[in-house]
Amino acid sequence: MNEGYWPKSEFLGMVANGEVPLTGSDAAEDNLRLLIAFTRDSELSNRDWATMLLAQQEVDSPEVRQALLVAADDVDPDVRAEALEGLAIRDTELARPLVERELAGGLCGYGTFRAALTIAHPSLLEGLRRWHGRFEEAWWNDLVRNAIRACLSGVASPPSDSG
Repeated sequence: MNEGYWPKSEFLGMVANGEVPLTGSDAAEDNLRLLIAFTRDSELSNRDWATMLLAQQEVDSPEVRQALLVAADDVDPDVRAEALEGLAIRDTELARPLVERELAGGLCGYGTFRAALTIAHPSLLEGLRRWHGRFEEAWWNDLVRNAIRACLSGVASPPSDSG
């Protein structure tokens, strides 16, 4: 996401700033449900942020996975990428065919390659190789190269936050 890029929703901004609990109480559970609902919002910035925030949560439930699965089919590649990263963290086998599909498409968001690092499966190699060297920014190409290495070795590599 671009620096200065924030969701239109004040609630999502509060979640991003750690001001809204999502676990530990009935009110927090209500907040989590609202966060999940924002993954289907008509406003792109809200869907994008809600999906990213949900993907980053340690919470894993059928509702969370379903929301991420729905977001993995979003029209926006960045929303899809955030969802794929969240799914890969929770269940690599569930995420793997979705990441394969995304890598075969025309646009991939950053989280797609981070998901590939987490999944580290040879089935992702063909799609990753399509993206190798295609970016102007070296850090993007480094991310793709690292994902290829992880898939060749079969050893998952937690993505760093640098880049």
